[in-house]
Amino acid sequence: MDWKALPSLAALRAFDALARKGSLSAAGRELNVTHAAVAQHLRALEDFFAEPLAERDGQAMRLTATGHELATALNEGFDRIADGVTRIRDRSAQRPVVVSLTPAYAETWLMPRIGAFWTLHPEIDLRLAPSNALADLRRDGIDIAIRFGDGNWPGSEVEPLDMSRFVVVAAPGYSRATGLAELLAERRHTWFFSTATSEQRLWGAAIGVDFEQEKVRELPSNALVLGALRAGLGLGVQTYTLVEPDLASGALVALHEGDDSRGLGYHIVTRPGVLSPGAKAFRAWLRAAVRQANLPQTRPAVPDGPRQPTKRSSVKVRTRSPNATW
Repeated sequence: MDWKALPSLAALRAFDALARKGSLSAAGRELNVTHAAVAQHLRALEDFFAEPLAERDGQAMRLTATGHELATALNEGFDRIADGVTRIRDRSAQRPVVVSLTPAYAETWLMPRIGAFWTLHPEIDLRLAPSNALADLRRDGIDIAIRFGDGNWPGSEVEPLDMSRFVVVAAPGYSRATGLAELLAERRHTWFFSTATSEQRLWGAAIGVDFEQEKVRELPSNALVLGALRAGLGLGVQTYTLVEPDLASGALVALHEGDDSRGLGYHIVTRPGVLSPGAKAFRAWLRAAVRQANLPQTRPAVPDGPRQPTKRSSVKVRTRSPNATW
């Protein structure tokens, strides 16, 4: 289309409003401009066509024959544009929101909380795609990915979500060691890792564990690792976010807690560009849910006794370390 052969869209829009409203003032109110601005657009169009399009009739404006012809064409054209915009907008609003995340994060953190999102947004079709593989957001049609790593994913928009510290965990009664040094000195432990991640080894090395000298078993997923730890088969290094329910229930105990996240954590990852309304709603809910989960919690006061605080992780946003997903 040769846009130079057409008058300005602003002038055409003003004339369409004038044709429908019948006066310069009413058209100006619809467009939120002055009646003088509408009159200026009318004069520009009349200069372009070299003939009058509207004439004053008292306080109103009466279209000429050419004005009626232009108004009919504009009405049909703008109606088609409006129909196309509405179809695309409705399709975008109704399209399922696809979320990629690891099975461990889905099972341990998201599913216990997702009911709150469904209650708030029953109209949104949320589809979870659990996988340990690093999804290609565009190729796989992913709206939002929740990834674990250092935040270095080129070509994507990345927002820190939860930079959780790490802990060494085991089943209750697994070891009588009272500290990390005593635990390592026992030299009889099996460490469990997931083949899908590298963070666990990184954290272990950071606290002085020589895995060349330790017995190590690798399992296909972190869910299996957690199952082995709950069964009392050995030790594991885990992000606090994933084992917090087990620590709270007593299924696992923390034998050592790292002092920070070492630059690793969960991130919201999206494709560059505009998110659908449903994806925006889920992202906003996700941010709020993580903030709520990380707020300090307190137990109800015991009669004739003080309130007992429950310790929670402090969230520190840092970004450095090997790129990874968990």
